[in-house]
Amino acid sequence: MTHPGLRERKKQRMYENVSEIAVRLFLEKGFDAVSVAEIAAAAEISKPTLFRYFPAKEDLVLHRIADHEDEAARVVAGSRERPLVALRRHFLEGLERNDPVTGLCDHPDVLAFHALLYGTPALVARAHGHLERQEAALAEVLGGDLDARLAAGQIIAVRRVLAMENWRRIAEGERAEDVRGDAVAAAEALEIPVDGRRQAEVVEHRRMQQPRQIAHRVNGFLNGFKIAAAILRNGYAGWWNGCLCCYGNSSHH
Repeated sequence: MTHPGLRERKKQRMYENVSEIAVRLFLEKGFDAVSVAEIAAAAEISKPTLFRYFPAKEDLVLHRIADHEDEAARVVAGSRERPLVALRRHFLEGLERNDPVTGLCDHPDVLAFHALLYGTPALVARAHGHLERQEAALAEVLGGDLDARLAAGQIIAVRRVLAMENWRRIAEGERAEDVRGDAVAAAEALEIPVDGRRQAEVVEHRRMQQPRQIAHRVNGFLNGFKIAAAILRNGYAGWWNGCLCCYGNSSHH
């Protein structure tokens, strides 16, 4: 394993220092109320230097989550498990340690950062590129073809919605510990059985055990992973033809 040299370490410290200063100012005054010139002055660098590190103002905030862009890809590449099994396990481990990326974290600093990120339209728009890069990285390790890209899109969407649901509830006043049970249940429901009968049993088991208010959400998340599993197993054409057959059959009843 290679270690970064002095120049690379200094560059990384610059990224982190300027980003931290910017985020602090944004939290104090609001994203739109702080200029790039003010951030540069606080960091004691010139505006051109700042823009060499951060091409857009929004990147000063998104730098905090940049290391998650290839996280799903790294999990899959580093595991001998099936991709969906490895990703499900990784998400459950994140819930256990209250990883902010799972949304299950009620530390005041994390809540303030999430409020800034999700409450600022410019940041939400810029974060779309972050999601696209997550999908691209995951698709690459899944094979890089159309089927891989479609499956990656489903997987990243499910992970995002799970995390956003946890964050929403905590932002509305619930404690992380109060949300944990539902968060774990929803993530555990992302089980991809190999056989149709077993799959039906899992869905029914979840429906009986989950409180009614989360059962529909759990089934929705499960469907997202089912689509990804079907694409990985049968390819996009096979999955789509199966959908057409199902709809065609149902229309005759």
